[in-house]
Amino acid sequence: MKKLLTCFALMAFVTCGIAQSLVLPPSGNNQKAKVIQNIGPVEISIAYSSPHVHTAKGDDRTGHIWGELVPYSFLNQGFGFNPAPWRAGANENTVVKFSHDVKIEGKDLKAGTYALFLVPAKEGPWTWIFSTNSTSWGSFFYNQNEDALRVDVTPKDVSFTEYLTYGFDDRLPNSATAFVQWENKRIPFKIEVSDINNIYVSIIRNQLRSTVGFDYRNYSQAAIFCAQNKINLEEALKWANRASEVTFGGREEFGTLQAKADVLRAMGNDTDADATMDKAVRLPGSDVTTVHQYGRSLLNAGKNEKAMEIFKYNAQKNPTDKFTPNVGLARGYTALGDKKNALKYWEEAIKNIPENQKPFIKTYQAEVDKLKTGK
Repeated sequence: MKKLLTCFALMAFVTCGIAQSLVLPPSGNNQKAKVIQNIGPVEISIAYSSPHVHTAKGDDRTGHIWGELVPYSFLNQGFGFNPAPWRAGANENTVVKFSHDVKIEGKDLKAGTYALFLVPAKEGPWTWIFSTNSTSWGSFFYNQNEDALRVDVTPKDVSFTEYLTYGFDDRLPNSATAFVQWENKRIPFKIEVSDINNIYVSIIRNQLRSTVGFDYRNYSQAAIFCAQNKINLEEALKWANRASEVTFGGREEFGTLQAKADVLRAMGNDTDADATMDKAVRLPGSDVTTVHQYGRSLLNAGKNEKAMEIFKYNAQKNPTDKFTPNVGLARGYTALGDKKNALKYWEEAIKNIPENQKPFIKTYQAEVDKLKTGK
């Protein structure tokens, strides 16, 4: 009786589908592989099985991959289903995942997981297919009604590649080109992310609601990002205010006020931005180098008069420093075309050059020489 019960229990275990498959080498020794690429905050992954041109038995299939092993067009694989594309790999589906909405070759594709199929062509473009059925084995059960997207691309001739390989190139801040390469062909598809900076803002907004939001400096960084990219400026100004207001755990210091000024300037409010920076440079913690660098940024922006005002203030505030304020005055007078005063302050600065600046003395001397020669 006990043996009979054991037998029934074993049968129930197997027939209920609980039995697990053994871990064995992949079919044809086509090893699994995966490649991941980020476009900013957007993650793309491609998981596939990688066949090789030379079989495990040593057969050389060079020249017999495209149009033979991988047929041109669709193929009826004899399972009574619709003609199917190539699985773009071996064994199970090749699977591509997108963490956010993207554009493939200029066409919209929602975030999600897709089977990736390919239709080679003897002549003309080849077609990538993104199917919503990502869990079937290969493309035997392919159904065109499950297509999320089809895009046509042009294959490229490349040097010999033994193992089918996916990768990414042409990587830019808002795009990358995915490709599969095998034997002598590379077949690409371009991936673009629209409004990538707004995706960053969405992530930042959520992060500021977590423990990250308890550090005032993160609000400044968020505000600066928005100012630099001129997006989400109204909320960025609130973030900048929060960073600098003690009521909300912020600190009024040069960095937080500069972040606020950056947002105001991005909003076109130069008057309030300048007033905010005037306040920032006069804070007790704003040291000689910080103020000097602000003056340099004004020069770079073509605001020579305002820069000169800052350089003069820096010299007045730090009378014992005979180097950095004098460099500022020299640069300021140079920008204003006052060669006489520019030479005066360059020579004074070089005469008082500190040890940590002596490696750059030739650079400073070159500025003097340019003024003297008029070049």
